[in-house]
Amino acid sequence: MRMNPTTSSSGVATLDKKNLGRIAQIIGPVLDVAFPLDKMPNIYNALVVKGQDTVGQPINVTCEVQQLLGNNRVRAVAMSATDSLTRGMDVIDTGAPLSVPVGGATLGRIFNVLGKPIDNLGPVDNGTTFPIDRSAPAFIQLDTKLSIFETGIKVVDLLAPYRRGGKIGLFGGAGVGKTVLIMELINNIAKAHGGVSVFGGVGERSREGNDLYMEMKESGVINEQNIAESKVALVYGQMNEPPGARMRVGLTALTMAEYFRDVNEQEVLLFVDNIFRFVQAGSEVSALLGRMLNCNVGLSICMWLSFDECDLLCVYSHATYMYIINLHMFFLGFFLIFLQ
Repeated sequence: MRMNPTTSSSGVATLDKKNLGRIAQIIGPVLDVAFPLDKMPNIYNALVVKGQDTVGQPINVTCEVQQLLGNNRVRAVAMSATDSLTRGMDVIDTGAPLSVPVGGATLGRIFNVLGKPIDNLGPVDNGTTFPIDRSAPAFIQLDTKLSIFETGIKVVDLLAPYRRGGKIGLFGGAGVGKTVLIMELINNIAKAHGGVSVFGGVGERSREGNDLYMEMKESGVINEQNIAESKVALVYGQMNEPPGARMRVGLTALTMAEYFRDVNEQEVLLFVDNIFRFVQAGSEVSALLGRMLNCNVGLSICMWLSFDECDLLCVYSHATYMYIINLHMFFLGFFLIFLQ
């Protein structure tokens, strides 16, 4: 269940009132943490592990609570590597979900799942953050009227028009023109509709993310000279990152897109590349949490989506004032799993 939108002054909630627990067990990217009985954290709360490893290097690992195990323990999924963690280390309950920066300051920048910039351009000059776990728009806010979004690409508008507030899948292998189409759509929504775009790279290779960033700079979608004039914000959860980060990076991108829609009242294009690796990450986390339903891969993934991650697929709902139009990038082999 997603929470109502709020703002916060820091990326991962303030740590003034520390609710401390201790690591009881580490299973790869999953932590079991024991807390006092009267101070158990809520589901989706952010936990922070700070300290030093055996060679004196600082440790700062953020996790998200996924299960209440009983016996004063919770199970959390780490958003970064847990190699340096040990049993008995202190864990801080922040008392709030993961929060990420939002607004115009995010345009032209690259962020990770925690909303921290990873483009070596310095910190984000923005004090507004939103939690990534929030509720979908209420039914009374939804617009049931059908309308077509004019992309400015004639073949798309004629043969496969995009619906405002809808979801579109782009199917194709390497080198067929998906990136070219993305660039054109980002330019068109900015120039013709006064909108912006958010790109969520879920589980893709670092090289592909870098290539996309360079192409966006060359095409002018990202303005190096005046970063505020950029038309897109980028959020990456790359292939080398733990499954928790790859599973949640889609919600980070969605949170940034919702701010542009709800607060700035702009139309937004939200790209998710690709949804296969998003589901793959969720399947990995489900196995670690003991939620693997059966040996049928397709059924397991479908059930996991219906129980846990329907938010990412459903909260694109368009409100009565502005819209989020979502484009998924699909790997064709993913659908062969369901067709077998």
